[in-house]
Amino acid sequence: MLAGGTSRRFGSDKLAALLADGQSVLDRCLVGMPDGWPLVVVGPSRVVPSSVADRVQFVRESPAGSGPLAGVAAGVAAVTTDLVCVVAGDTPQAGKALPLLVSALEADLAVDAVVAGDGDGEGDGQANPLLAAYRTETLRGGVLDSPENRPARSLLSLAHSVLRVGDQARDVDTPEDLASLRRTLGS
Repeated sequence: MLAGGTSRRFGSDKLAALLADGQSVLDRCLVGMPDGWPLVVVGPSRVVPSSVADRVQFVRESPAGSGPLAGVAAGVAAVTTDLVCVVAGDTPQAGKALPLLVSALEADLAVDAVVAGDGDGEGDGQANPLLAAYRTETLRGGVLDSPENRPARSLLSLAHSVLRVGDQARDVDTPEDLASLRRTLGS
């Protein structure tokens, strides 16, 4: 889970922004992860909800602040499983999509990744490489060489399919996004 960004468009630490239920955006994301899955959080250490604390390992990209692809590289270095999910910490409903993405990846040996599509309309929606399931060894291969300051969309160079997941792909980039999320979640 990527949690080390600068929140430039938000204007403050969007991951710490509180929902009406008292959970932060990041806490809601962490608590929503599938039960029992180990969680590697790329970013500065933070206090996390006690319900997930024993599953969370913090790592940092090197150098710190060198972008999401460097964050993915740091997170994947800590993974020991054949498949890995990449999640941006500002997608508080992402946990619901992960089992769907993993199942689709396991069912399709012709692709190296199943990437969430965020659209609800025609087609698969905008491919989001920061909400996806990947084959770990393929992800570690060439795509993550020299990841500093490269865009996350570089991950889309892997053979992938897109699975539309609707609201589960909604992220918080602006204060307006947070207000919309609060309304949607009834917070």
